[in-house]
Amino acid sequence: MVFSIDDIRAPYISALDTEMREVIEELAPKEADFDILLRFPMGWVDENGVDYLYPTGKRLRPLILLLICEGVEGDWRKALPAAAAVEFLHNFSLIHYDIEDKSPLRHNRPTVWKIWGQAKAINIGDSLFSIAYKAMLRLAQTGVSCETHLRAIEIFTQTVYHLSYGQHLDISFEAQESISVDSYIEMIGGKTAALIGTCAELGALIGSENADIAQKLALFGFNIGIAFQIHDDILGIWGNQEVTGKSASSDIETRKKTLPILYGLRHSERLQAIYQKPDITADDVHEALEALDACGAQAYAYEYEQRYIQKAYAAIEDISLHTVATEKLNNLVNFLLQREY
Repeated sequence: MVFSIDDIRAPYISALDTEMREVIEELAPKEADFDILLRFPMGWVDENGVDYLYPTGKRLRPLILLLICEGVEGDWRKALPAAAAVEFLHNFSLIHYDIEDKSPLRHNRPTVWKIWGQAKAINIGDSLFSIAYKAMLRLAQTGVSCETHLRAIEIFTQTVYHLSYGQHLDISFEAQESISVDSYIEMIGGKTAALIGTCAELGALIGSENADIAQKLALFGFNIGIAFQIHDDILGIWGNQEVTGKSASSDIETRKKTLPILYGLRHSERLQAIYQKPDITADDVHEALEALDACGAQAYAYEYEQRYIQKAYAAIEDISLHTVATEKLNNLVNFLLQREY
């Protein structure tokens, strides 16, 4: 059975949204400007506090968590606090990444720092970080065991560290001339794959309260996360800005060491020369794209992406999941890895 992304989202997204709003209502003060800053990155309001009616994200990470919880025969509603927590954590990280990467756009809207400045953006990112932990604490109200609750918080906390370490490597790579593919995989393993792996692990842990099953699904999610980031890196160079909502030239302008770029730097003297310039112009970006196309960087990245998809499914080949939930999960994975934004 084939499910569209909207079909997959439909049973869960309203309940998730309600959970997230309740967490903020419990914790957040009613100071108007601060409230707008909290809700803007979640896609609920515009910069003036008016309800925002256009999609700013499909809540893919919490959807993975809820689908896997259901897939191991669990009640996905018990996992809503954890699903809310990972979405808050994800948005905290995006606010900080946008500052560090000087990214002006996200989801076809100005980034938080671009509207309110770096200081307020850092502060609101930190606020979402605290709200993420508040959401995790609500797991105690769902009937999960104390052991599972503590393990879930431990997994979540480890993931925060991995996110920060991955971003540290990403920033460091910009100033390094030579980066190995292994180093690149380590970086995206922290910055992107760790959180997706955590979503899979938390969903399985809450749904089954079986640590062995949870660890296998964590490996599934981690490898899907690696493939997801490679796909994102491909879109960061060859994607349509009107569809992705982010400048396609920013990765080249900031000398990001993504997988296609690493391949290009090893196989194109033309690209090496561009990356050695003190400033990269619009003409340089166009020339870099031509150099990447000429050496087959895009095809190389797609092949690497497929390799990690195969690893993901190998990790769970001996686990029996609920049929309909599995079909939804497979459809969601296909969407993640075939998307154009």
